[in-house]
Amino acid sequence: MKSEIKYIELKTGFSDNGQAWIGLVSFSKSGRTLYFDGKAFQSLNGNGINGNYFEIESGNEYWISGVKKNQSDRHVYGGGKIYVEKRILNDYLNIINQQSLKERDYEIIEVEIEIPTERINELENQKHSSESKIDESKRFLKPTELNIKELDYFIEFYRESSINGKHLKSRKYSRNLMNELILEKDLRNKL
Repeated sequence: MKSEIKYIELKTGFSDNGQAWIGLVSFSKSGRTLYFDGKAFQSLNGNGINGNYFEIESGNEYWISGVKKNQSDRHVYGGGKIYVEKRILNDYLNIINQQSLKERDYEIIEVEIEIPTERINELENQKHSSESKIDESKRFLKPTELNIKELDYFIEFYRESSINGKHLKSRKYSRNLMNELILEKDLRNKL
């Protein structure tokens, strides 16, 4: 598996001060899935709100990019320590041409190095097998007319369309429908 040192920042629920890491990211054979710290990420293909990747299991958005030699990985208005994976520390120091890291800006940590391909494949297979049990024509119903399982199915259906749709207009339309379904699901969860 190809690997590369990357900057990873959690965007969901944060502006520019979410948890951030510099670590070794592994790529799937196709290059469509990235793995880091026991998590799997896929590209949002330009359809993210703040991020460019989403974590497959949680749906949280992340910003993942190459590391900058001038150490300006965080947004100019962002803040917080950046966690640096211990096993790549020397390589990172070589990239930024430094002898050490500033303790106030960085913390050296261990991360989960297992690549969760089996768990992610199982999750995606479950998603596909549950999809076949839903009548596709129900997507024309109002969100209030769908049960929870159907809401979950169509949220994923429109999430996929909002990311991989051919045209910008259709991706925006899918994102709006997905948000309506998420709102309905949230309302039911509050009851």
